[in-house]
Amino acid sequence: MYIIKQLRRKNNISQSQLGEEIGVSLRTIQLYERKDANIPIKNLTKIAEYFGLTIAELYMHEVNDMGEAYTKRQPFTKHGSVFYPLEHGKYLVMAPLILVEWQKEYIENLRKDNFSNPFQGGFIIDFLTEEPHRIFEVSGDSMNDSSAESIPNKAYVLGLEIKKESLTRNETLWRQSYILVCADRIICKRLTGYNKEKRTLVCHNLNTSPEFQDFELALEDVLQVFRIVKKQL
Repeated sequence: MYIIKQLRRKNNISQSQLGEEIGVSLRTIQLYERKDANIPIKNLTKIAEYFGLTIAELYMHEVNDMGEAYTKRQPFTKHGSVFYPLEHGKYLVMAPLILVEWQKEYIENLRKDNFSNPFQGGFIIDFLTEEPHRIFEVSGDSMNDSSAESIPNKAYVLGLEIKKESLTRNETLWRQSYILVCADRIICKRLTGYNKEKRTLVCHNLNTSPEFQDFELALEDVLQVFRIVKKQL
C-alpha cells in the first residue's frame, strides 16, 4: 500500500523500524509498500494501529492519496458489515472477523442467537450481494496443496453465507470451497457432493497427505455455511 510509505515518511519512521514494530522483515515492508500489496489482516491491523488508524481509514487514505477519489455515496451497513463505496464499482467491506481463538465463543453465541463480534477485517470486492459477509481465519493445512486454489494455515477468507439446504439440491454449488460452522468446530473444506440417504455432505481436502482423509459430515451438525469468495495469505 502506497499510503504506508507516505505515513512512514510523515512520521520519520524507517522501513526497518516499522518492520521491527510489527514483527516482519525489511523486505516484507518493502513488499507491503507496493500499491497492490496483499497484506495479511493480522499485519495490516498492526500497521493501522501503529499509525493510530483503523483498517478502513488506511484504505481510505490509500485511495485518496493515489488520486482515485471516492464517490459521494456514503458508507452503509448490512448484516453487521460496513461497506465503503469506491470508484469503478468496487467496495471496501469491513466484515466481522472470526479468529481461531474466538471460534468457540462464536459458536456459543450463534446457538444463543446472540451474535456479537469484537473484531473486523477488510476486503476489496467488486460485487454486492444480499448474503451476510464473514471473514474467517483458517486453522490447519488440510486445504493446502500449494496450488493457486490452496488455502493454507492462518489464511483469511471472505465468505458469503448460504442456506445449507441449497447444497442438497443444487449441484452447481458442489466442488467449491466453504467454511462450515459446525456444532463443535469451524472447518474449511471443499464440498464435492451430498449423500441423500445419509443426509451428509461429502467433504474433500485439497492436501493429499495421508493424515488428511475425505469424510462425510451430517447436515444436521452444520450450523452455518459460507461460500469462500476471496482469501488473503
